Amino acid sequence: MRTSCCRGEENNSRSLARIRGVHSVLEIHCHDNRAAGEVLASFVGISLSTRTNLEALQKKLEELELDEQQRKRLEAFLTQKQKVGELKDDDFEKICELGAGNGGVVFKVLHRPSGLIMARKLIHLEIKPAIRNQIIRELQVLHECNSPYIVGFYGAFYSDGEISICMEHMDGGSLDQSLKKAGKIPEQILGKVSIAVIKGLSYLREKHKIMHRDVKPSNILVNSRGEIKLCDFGVSGQLIDSMANSFVGTRSYMSPERLQGTHYSVQSDIWSMGLSLVEMAIGRFPIPPPDAKELEQIFNDPIVGDTSSCELSPKPRPPGRPASSYGHDSRPPMAIFELLDYIVNEPPPQLPSFFSSEFQDFVNKCLIKNPAERADLKQVMVHPFIKKSEAEEADFAGWLCSTIGLNHPSTPTHSVGE
Repeated sequence: MRTSCCRGEENNSRSLARIRGVHSVLEIHCHDNRAAGEVLASFVGISLSTRTNLEALQKKLEELELDEQQRKRLEAFLTQKQKVGELKDDDFEKICELGAGNGGVVFKVLHRPSGLIMARKLIHLEIKPAIRNQIIRELQVLHECNSPYIVGFYGAFYSDGEISICMEHMDGGSLDQSLKKAGKIPEQILGKVSIAVIKGLSYLREKHKIMHRDVKPSNILVNSRGEIKLCDFGVSGQLIDSMANSFVGTRSYMSPERLQGTHYSVQSDIWSMGLSLVEMAIGRFPIPPPDAKELEQIFNDPIVGDTSSCELSPKPRPPGRPASSYGHDSRPPMAIFELLDYIVNEPPPQLPSFFSSEFQDFVNKCLIKNPAERADLKQVMVHPFIKKSEAEEADFAGWLCSTIGLNHPSTPTHSVGE
């Protein structure tokens, strides 16, 4: 037993040494390029058989543009990840359910061997062994996704008819849960959310050639340190195909081109982000749009300017959607085909005049129905609303903790975009 313990301490020492090597290369101050590259390769899965691969690796890390606090947090996560080893069903202790949706249930769990708290998503699938093995293989690319704007990944495995995906636990939950508590989310806070989502989408696109495919409030996770991260992106095509019938709710956020079955690109994620921002800003799913009377009740203020974009008579609300948090949405549920038809054939929603002109214009550019005319990732990143949000000091962590009743962490928080 003593020998095992000593060996464990020795392994931990090696792990810490490896992490320090990661930190050195992240700062691009390491002189022994090949040795530092070999340390990093074990984390990002890049072969160092050639000098070209090493240079590509270092360029990738340099382009992440991590600040000191983000580097420290990445270092801490990778240190924790070294403790995990092979994941097995028997090693987990269930603490509580965090949420359900998209064919899976997410639990807060304790991983006994490492002592780490994780979020474990269980997806029940009746599939052939070859298919499940392909899904597990495809999910392994998540090990390479190390970004301050992407939820950390510990591993995936199959057991008793279920795919398990083990992720970093975000103690603030998802933004749809925050929205239920807050009623609606302030523009300054949504500015910080927008920055994080855009940076997360850009990272997936530029570094891994991945589209998210499922941007919505429930897939934007937050924590008491003020971090905002994307989860549940479409890294496994086989998993997407196997769960094709589970995405009814997700279709509400799909772009018109996806709903019509035509070719779609990352522009589709921009639409989903824009729709999510309007929902969080007004406190309810925005299709069909609220009429002027409902908006006045939500914001306790008469609406000014052009009201032509607001419905003048109430239409049914989307299927499965509750009434407005403010109790003013008494419409009967809308059938799913009616909702999808509305998204494809009716004008897109807009923000009312209660919001800044920059925010309104930003959303309008995200929700252009023709994807060729819709803003792309580079354009939204330099939009005046994003530039203004980067310059503003908004205490996201403070807002979140006060909204959902979380304690502030002992470490300083960092606002996205500062």
